[in-house]
Amino acid sequence: MIAPKGGAVDGAGRDAGRVALVTGAGSGIGAGVAAALLARGWRVALAGRRAEPLAATARAAGGGAADRALTVAADVTSPESVDALFAAVAGRFGRLDLLFNNAGVFGAPAPVEEFPVAEWDAVIATNLTGAFLCARAAFALMRGQDPRGGRIINNGSLSAHTPRPRSVAYTASKHAVTGLTKALSLEGRAHGIACGQIDIGNAATEMTGPFGAGTLQADGSVRAEPVMDVANAVAGVLYMAELPPEANVQFMSVLATGMPSFVGRG
Repeated sequence: MIAPKGGAVDGAGRDAGRVALVTGAGSGIGAGVAAALLARGWRVALAGRRAEPLAATARAAGGGAADRALTVAADVTSPESVDALFAAVAGRFGRLDLLFNNAGVFGAPAPVEEFPVAEWDAVIATNLTGAFLCARAAFALMRGQDPRGGRIINNGSLSAHTPRPRSVAYTASKHAVTGLTKALSLEGRAHGIACGQIDIGNAATEMTGPFGAGTLQADGSVRAEPVMDVANAVAGVLYMAELPPEANVQFMSVLATGMPSFVGRG
């Protein structure tokens, strides 16, 4: 493993001090990424709406990882809550090397003509505005720290490329996250801030739980879909996170082999 500039790697190949912030860290992919970073020696801030799942994630990492964890109950849709989250990170760790913008919701599925405006607003607020607010705060911290810079990884979705039926808000939000990723990459160049996006398809989480039993397809049928272990998505995030500063994965897709409606026509 190559040690990034400004960091160090111990004899076991673990990072010896970089700081990560993972949003949506109480369950699913966020919990998996936070636990994996802790296991590799990172100092990790875990953020989410509920304190107890965050604490459980930190405890489950074991091996003294809890001593390197900071858990913060935060609402990414609130500018004040996000400001308080980043103040807590800066106060505890003094810097930030990685932001994994993972917090997201799917929303209740409905046809476009029946999709509630309140549901639209809630999905956009979490998936897009939340990612922007966290990225904005990360930029402010990363550009002023020493060593300067860092990395932002946005959790996109295969819906950033190909929509599912009855998912207008989620699909629109994830397409917008792709635009956010590109804008952050462009503006981050001057400050040593890299930004990439991972688009994940059918990792086995609470959100994708129904897929194994059957979900609506583009042709109107309902069919079961293959899913993959969350560990595969976590491995993709870790690869992106541990690249040296001069390298970046702009976009990565990790999906269950054989899932429909992405490659080809479904």
